[in-house]
Amino acid sequence: MIVAIVQIPIAPRPREEAVRQATASAPTYRDLGGRGLLRKHYLNGAAGGGGVYLWRTRADAEAWYTDAWRKAMTDRFGAAPVVTYYESLVTVDNVTGETVVES
Repeated sequence: MIVAIVQIPIAPRPREEAVRQATASAPTYRDLGGRGLLRKHYLNGAAGGGGVYLWRTRADAEAWYTDAWRKAMTDRFGAAPVVTYYESLVTVDNVTGETVVES
């Protein structure tokens, strides 16, 4: 599994505005389920906004984070996103009580 952290250096938004923007864009990310996106967590804080994305593969993630996507995010937020990729090898899941080793 691949974890992609997207950071956009913008001013923190009020909680209500961050929730409104996230729920408005959620259908886009639900539609990516068939393209390898497992989960997205929206971020809002002192360091800006963005998301933590869990992808099946790096190729799936890279297929989404295109130059056109970067331009759209820059146009929308007035700041360029930074994408950092990590391979997730082991996950501790306290909800299910499991430790999962990725194959």
